[in-house]
Parts: sequence; structure tokens; C-alpha cells
Amino acid sequence: MRVEDALRVALEADLDLVEVAPDARPPVCKIMDYGKFKYETAQKARESRKNQQQTVIKEQKLRPKIDDHDYETKKRNVVRFLEAGSKVKVTIMFRGREQSRPELGFRLLQRLASDVADLGFVETSAKQDGRNMTMVLAPHKGAKTRVKAQQDSAGRPAASAAPAGETPAAEQAE
Repeated sequence: MRVEDALRVALEADLDLVEVAPDARPPVCKIMDYGKFKYETAQKARESRKNQQQTVIKEQKLRPKIDDHDYETKKRNVVRFLEAGSKVKVTIMFRGREQSRPELGFRLLQRLASDVADLGFVETSAKQDGRNMTMVLAPHKGAKTRVKAQQDSAGRPAASAAPAGETPAAEQAE
């Protein structure tokens, strides 16, 4: 159809002539309400953005001479973050003379990475920038769904969940 004829038909219908495929030979046009078309494409874009997963980066700070109990507490936080599906940025802060011993921080980061290897992997290896040494841990694919599968609707681990009125076998043996 000629462009003039298409414009006349669109004007008679009180609609717009919209070019939908300009690269095609010949170019493809539609007669439609352009305002409605723009609104619908914006709605589709908004829906696609809503379905995207937002990456959350949590941070855990350590010192090179951390005590074992404090290390376990910090490690438990890292495990909790990874189980929730978040990335974790582990930062070791050096002060004073500690800056001359970066291998202490590097060994500590390696130890933490090996301790949480079943939940996450090292996305960015340990690197020193100024007084801090950082490493980023990311959860394994599907870690969030695995945790949900292990818990029943009450939030208890599935192994200890028993039907109403029954006690688990481990409790009966006691």
C-alpha cells in the first residue's frame, strides 16, 4: 500500500500510522493508537525489570589477628548471607605494623573460602588495595532454592519435621 493511502486510512480511523519494522523490505507499518502502544511497551519493560534478580552484596570485616571464636561468628554470618543467596565481600583491615604482613590476611581469606566452599565460591580472589584486602564470595547457583527445599513451611529443617501428633524417631529413642 502506498504511504499516502495508509496515512489517509489512519486519519479516517482517528489512529496513527506506526512503522514497526523499519529494516524490512518493504518497511512494515501498522495503523494503531501510538499512545496505547507506548504504554504497553513501557508496561512490558517494567514487568521484565521486576522479574530480574537483584544482586545484593553483604560485607563482612575481619582483622588479621582475629580470635578463633570471633572468626567462627564472622564465618557464621558469611554462611547465613550465602544461604540467603547474597554475595559477600570479605574485607580484612590492616592497621599499623600489620600492613607489613599481608600474607596473614591472605591465609585468613583462603581459610574462610575453604570453610564455606560447599555454599559458595570465590568470585574475586584476594587482592590488597591500600590498608584493606578484599575478596568476594558468591553463592553457588540455586543455593537459595536448596535452603528452601530443606525447610518445611514452619521454617524447621525437613529432617526434624514430623506429622502432627508424631515425634521423630530420634526423640522416641531418648
